[in-house]
Amino acid sequence: MIRTTGRERPGGGTPSLVLDPAQVELMLSQVTTAALPADDVARMDVLRGLEQLKCAVEGAQAAIAVGFDASQRQVASERGVRSEKQGDGIGHQIALARRESPQKGSRHLGLAKILKAEMPHTMRALRGGFITEWRATILARETACLDVERRREIDKILAADADRLSAMGDLETEREARRLASRLDPASVAARRRRAEGERTVTVRPAPDTMTWLTASLPVRDGVAVFAVLKREATRLIAAGDERSRGQIMADTLVNRVLHGGAQEGPGVPALAVNVVVSVDTLLGESDDPATIPGYGPIPADLLREWIRDGLDAGVEVSLRRLFAEPSTGALVAMESRRRAFDGSLADFIELRDQQCRTPWCDAPVRHRDHVVTAAHGGPTSAANAQGLCEACNYAKEAIGWQAWPRPGPVHTVETITPTGHRYLSTAPPIIEPRGRPMRKLPDGMSPVERLLAQLLSAA
Repeated sequence: MIRTTGRERPGGGTPSLVLDPAQVELMLSQVTTAALPADDVARMDVLRGLEQLKCAVEGAQAAIAVGFDASQRQVASERGVRSEKQGDGIGHQIALARRESPQKGSRHLGLAKILKAEMPHTMRALRGGFITEWRATILARETACLDVERRREIDKILAADADRLSAMGDLETEREARRLASRLDPASVAARRRRAEGERTVTVRPAPDTMTWLTASLPVRDGVAVFAVLKREATRLIAAGDERSRGQIMADTLVNRVLHGGAQEGPGVPALAVNVVVSVDTLLGESDDPATIPGYGPIPADLLREWIRDGLDAGVEVSLRRLFAEPSTGALVAMESRRRAFDGSLADFIELRDQQCRTPWCDAPVRHRDHVVTAAHGGPTSAANAQGLCEACNYAKEAIGWQAWPRPGPVHTVETITPTGHRYLSTAPPIIEPRGRPMRKLPDGMSPVERLLAQLLSAA
């Protein structure tokens, strides 16, 4: 795939290596015509290697796009083209070479230039085949509101260790980048949020099989609350014997309430609560570390305090569920149960701790609270022996040859072994930013909520 040009680098040293189109064609021919492995272990190893190769190819495409852009601009400059016109058509050429639309070609070029100039660690991880182009896009997107210095700091924190970044799922990467951005520059994140809220909208586009995708871009509080109402109604109807699927009920309820004025919350029905996990310092306004909505991700500290102020101003009772985390790791403390089923507070705890399906790179919502070591094999019904999984992953691990058990350590960890003997580790994500220090003690006689409410009322 590479060849030696025979030219030495400036100042001497080893000859440079240049991608050769003929060698690329040869590699393509080998991949498309070679016999596939017949052994299952080899199949998984080759599959993993091809995925890394695919990522590395995307990295090479990004680097080539940057070089092409610089060269074409230089040619245009030498021909006397005005600076603002020197980039015309470059994205279109890249799109044609990649067999994509001009819009996507320009987006690929924009990402490549950002990675080259401002996010070198992410670029190195992409070139090395550790992450996909989409993962790099997530990091660039979530840091777009920051100045170059802070963007490079997040790039170093998340991407300097390419192995760690490659072990993260897309959603986890997005949440970590958003969390760091909120901590490093809360003002810029708040300004970006206000702009986004001003662009809230509803769109519709065709979907396969004469269906449509109806999409609402909403402020997080409204979006999470709407989804939770629909989910709660589905849970209620399924428990009452409704034979529709959860998704069908949620879709039908949405249509009914929008088009036909379906039943609303009646008197005596408590307002829906949205779980928010927050450090004491943020709650008291002494830190700008972001809070977390389990199932959604981090939100800026100023937005949480704004929600509480809005509730007080409107005369709404502000209720906060106290969730305790180990400050040095950010992990929630454990709960135990004497029952075989994960329900009640223990079920809530598992969903809050794991946040999404624990299968590496899945990122789907938690649907099942599962015994890591099955109850039939003596596995206890405890937080330590539990993991949140999506429905598909839970059923997959029931197949013959799958094994899993908890691993000891300060953060909840599960090791899964597939039927081919490949091992994968899954750790629960921190629910708050790990601080590496014990939680400070509050003055006697005053809880965090009481102090916060006193501060808000005195500032009103």
